[in-house]
Amino acid sequence: MAETSRLDTSRRTIFESEHELLRDQVRKFFASHLLPHLDRWEEQGIIDRAFWTQCGEAGLLCPGIPEEHGGLGLDFRANAVIGEELAYAGSSAGIVLQSDVTADYIAHYGSPEQKATWLPRMISGDAVVAIAMTEPGTGSDLQAIRTSARREGEEFIVDGAKTYITNGQHADLVIVVAKTDPTLGAKGLSLVLVEADRPGFARGRNLDKIGQHSADTSELFFEGVRVPASNVIGQEGRGFAYLVQQLPQERLTIAVGAQASAQRAFDEALSFTRERKAFGKAILDFQATRFTLAEMASELQVGWAHLDWAIARHVAGELTVEEAAAAKLFHSELQNRVCDRALQLHGGAGYMNEYAIARLWRDARVSRIYGGTSEIMKEVIGRAL
Repeated sequence: MAETSRLDTSRRTIFESEHELLRDQVRKFFASHLLPHLDRWEEQGIIDRAFWTQCGEAGLLCPGIPEEHGGLGLDFRANAVIGEELAYAGSSAGIVLQSDVTADYIAHYGSPEQKATWLPRMISGDAVVAIAMTEPGTGSDLQAIRTSARREGEEFIVDGAKTYITNGQHADLVIVVAKTDPTLGAKGLSLVLVEADRPGFARGRNLDKIGQHSADTSELFFEGVRVPASNVIGQEGRGFAYLVQQLPQERLTIAVGAQASAQRAFDEALSFTRERKAFGKAILDFQATRFTLAEMASELQVGWAHLDWAIARHVAGELTVEEAAAAKLFHSELQNRVCDRALQLHGGAGYMNEYAIARLWRDARVSRIYGGTSEIMKEVIGRAL
């Protein structure tokens, strides 16, 4: 088996010495607190709640949040280090969603009270925050959302249902995408904070997925949930604009994990073909095997160079919506190709769950779906041409 904690970063161009120190810390933490529990979490369909606070104690949650709110104030490169190591370890734990997605909605658009209440708890791991966009009848078309938040005096009353919500079982707070004015289309969408202890809020099933078994994914229900008007993030009716502004980082985050997962799959295949013998020699000694690995290695080389370019663009504040869509498209498709070829090189062993490649292959499939399907990414890119 390939060494799970040794993603080779020697040829990367965007990281500095402090990032390598962080990477070493992350690897040691995962070796102690993640890898020993990974199989059990996969079986139970959810990570232990204690893992969140352990991550918080280790400083691995929301590293980009400013110091005034208890964060480290680091740029996205720190998030990338954590995301790469998590994906390379073969885990789908939802900590990246909190660090790279949900925290920024509150940090960028939240009121001083919302920031003071939630950001320190998100950093410590005492609060898990999910974002609820997808509905049973609505995926990529956010304008078709039916969940409503109707104003009544100084409160909003939230009604609706959401599905496929990552961290839904653990969530202490949910950022709900809801219609506050159903007559305005996209301009009638708002982001509303719903605390999990509000009357009328209920969690449904922890959904049974093809892969990413330890990442709890839930149905959420809102029936007459009353929240104060102050629970709206930013301005009422600006929800769609906020979502669009945050999409580049969300899609870049998916690209980061996809590339690292693809590298792990390649490393597993290389290790396996070196050790496994057929017809009296190592599988690696067959030309067909070497050619397949050579193609994978070439694609990964290009992938890492492109990922560093995209991260550098994002850190500089220059990554466009279309560039982020292209990154998500390229790296998620690359991940699926590499994982599939790597499994094939394992032969029958690749179909056995005891081999890491089985989990990597299974978990990879959703990267072409969530965060916007590959087809939606092509549409985003194509519209700008």
